[in-house]
Amino acid sequence: MRSSKDSRHNQIGLDRLIRLEWLEKTASLVLAGNDAAATKTILAEEIKNSFRSSEPGVRGSVDKTITILLKVWLNVPHELKPFRSEGLELLRRMPRTVHMPIHWGMIMAVYPFWASVAVQVGRLLKLQGSAAATHVQRRLREQYGERETVSRRARYVLRSYVNWGVLRETDTKGIYTAGTTLTIDDSRLIAWLTEASLHARSNGSVPLKDLIDSPSFFPFRIKSIHAGSLIAESSRLDIFRHGLDDALVMLRDPTPKKEDRR
Repeated sequence: MRSSKDSRHNQIGLDRLIRLEWLEKTASLVLAGNDAAATKTILAEEIKNSFRSSEPGVRGSVDKTITILLKVWLNVPHELKPFRSEGLELLRRMPRTVHMPIHWGMIMAVYPFWASVAVQVGRLLKLQGSAAATHVQRRLREQYGERETVSRRARYVLRSYVNWGVLRETDTKGIYTAGTTLTIDDSRLIAWLTEASLHARSNGSVPLKDLIDSPSFFPFRIKSIHAGSLIAESSRLDIFRHGLDDALVMLRDPTPKKEDRR
């Protein structure tokens, strides 16, 4: 049987523009204790005017958008529930001006395709200062297969990045430059984003330096952190040291060892 983790990494899922304010509203409704039915009703009223018309097909677009929003902050895969709970706590604790990285981490964990697009954009921005949609789409097709679906859904993610302010459109159609960059120095948030990156990877482990400097975090400047600090901040992370300065970060196995089971 395919696990939900396998499904997350093999599927694209994101087939709609996802506005940052919609995720913020969804999380605030969850934090206020609303169940799925109430959250869906409120969101439908909140976002319906963002669509172009009141034609019957728009209703389907609203529903599909809400499905994505709920999957990010309410109906999360089982293995992401502890991670989601801490994300909600971070939203509760931190000022709204720094909520964007939390939404970024949550959506990339639930929908790894978001992180895959970010990796390609981040690499292109670092290499040449701009990112062409056609280049991003070509590299994603190499990863996910030669499907028009990949190119189309990459466009939705790129448009979402523009909405979030982390990319800017240029005078040349399909060419983007970097937008807002946020500095992140809160150690608990850094540990949580580290876990987000691991959830977005199929292997679930990576050298610490590669995590902090990952192009999937291109909108952020993340302060360097010692491996021990990560472990202190999160019980769901583990470290394997294979040198004086090398540390492999991985997700801690939540399954108890046989001798610990009673």
